[in-house]
Amino acid sequence: MNDFITILIDTLSQFSITLDNTAVDRLCVYHDQLIEWNEKMNLTALTEPHDVALKHFADSLMLFRYCDIENGASVIDVGTGAGFPGMVLKIARPDIRLTLLDSLNKRLIFLEAVCDALGLDDVELIHSRAEDGSRTELRDRFDIAVSRAVASLNTLCEYDMPYVKVGGRFIAMKGKGSEEELQAAQNAITTLGGELLQKHDFVLGDAGERSIIEIKKITETPSQYPRKSKQIKNKPL
Repeated sequence: MNDFITILIDTLSQFSITLDNTAVDRLCVYHDQLIEWNEKMNLTALTEPHDVALKHFADSLMLFRYCDIENGASVIDVGTGAGFPGMVLKIARPDIRLTLLDSLNKRLIFLEAVCDALGLDDVELIHSRAEDGSRTELRDRFDIAVSRAVASLNTLCEYDMPYVKVGGRFIAMKGKGSEEELQAAQNAITTLGGELLQKHDFVLGDAGERSIIEIKKITETPSQYPRKSKQIKNKPL
């Protein structure tokens, strides 16, 4: 067993998360593809096995430790980057109906290659800016919208909430300082039709403090949201 998978499994065991052999094999392939493609394009600044295992893969899988994801749930990863957390979640739980959305097509080309290598033919790849995608048929479509390390929480709410159907959840995966972000996002959460469900705080080894914030969508997001990107950044809710 290589260093990457040893570190990953040891870390997950501390949180009572287990993976079947198929998932382990696929995560190894994903890791190898990530490192190989990273030599051609900038996918991640983390390349050491310990860092990749802990800060990308284990961090992504923490969602299963703290959040209940029903069988067959529709999940969109908004601003997926190199596929975290969405691709990792799909590998661990193939029943998830996954959509990966990103504004950079080169990342989606990489993710398409990963899907091909893993034989995952049911992952939807969308090339779009976050604020544009939810103005299409993707609006109000998903049980769960998730984002990890993309933007501040009040901004993320405006990007992600429009994708979620009423009764669904927006899940933000955050690092240190999440409590301050949550307080600053109260108006955004309410304005966009949500309410705080739970905030889960934990420490992920030497990766440090982590938080998973679950927001339930209780009413439809008003039609004027999301606004244009410049407005979202210059005047967050």
